Amino acid sequence: MPRAAAAAVASICWAGLGVQYAATYANVQDVGGTLWILLRFFTVLTNLLVALAMTAIALGRRVPPFWQGALTLAILLVGIVYITLLRGLVELSGGAILADALLHRVSPIATALYWLMFAPHRQLKWSNPLWWSLYPLAYFGYALTRGGMDGRYPYPFMDVGKLGVGQTALNAAAMALCFIVAGVALVWLDRRLPLGSASATD
Repeated sequence: MPRAAAAAVASICWAGLGVQYAATYANVQDVGGTLWILLRFFTVLTNLLVALAMTAIALGRRVPPFWQGALTLAILLVGIVYITLLRGLVELSGGAILADALLHRVSPIATALYWLMFAPHRQLKWSNPLWWSLYPLAYFGYALTRGGMDGRYPYPFMDVGKLGVGQTALNAAAMALCFIVAGVALVWLDRRLPLGSASATD
């Protein structure tokens, strides 16, 4: 059952990524240009990581609880940040509407349900959220570097040109802090759940 559930989550993520690629390619008409655009976004990168991890579990590979927790937290925050800060900023049409639903709504819920029901529990440490916060910080640095190269920033709270370096740095710190706080909540919940699957390969 865990492998079948992981395959279902992976399918959702791969479908969302595929539809988003097709929608973007329709406008760009270039493979390299399409990938360059898509790999700018935290949503795309996180869904890609979740898709790879869930595919590995579906194929019988073990993904340690640390990484399952990290990816669950990251994809949940993808949905939360989108709903609270980003929804409605860009008018969508065609396949982009379906991709938006799959990547921002369906995959976070599906991943969270998988983690609750099938992931091994009571193995996370209180220090894990500090390590997990390195992911959004690394992404912030990556996105700012790319923005400095082509002048395009993926999200309004990263736009150095409009916000300035100081405010952008504060936004990065706030993002990391939210990640840590949410991570602590995830560890707290993890310690109160049944042990769950020991290997996620049955």
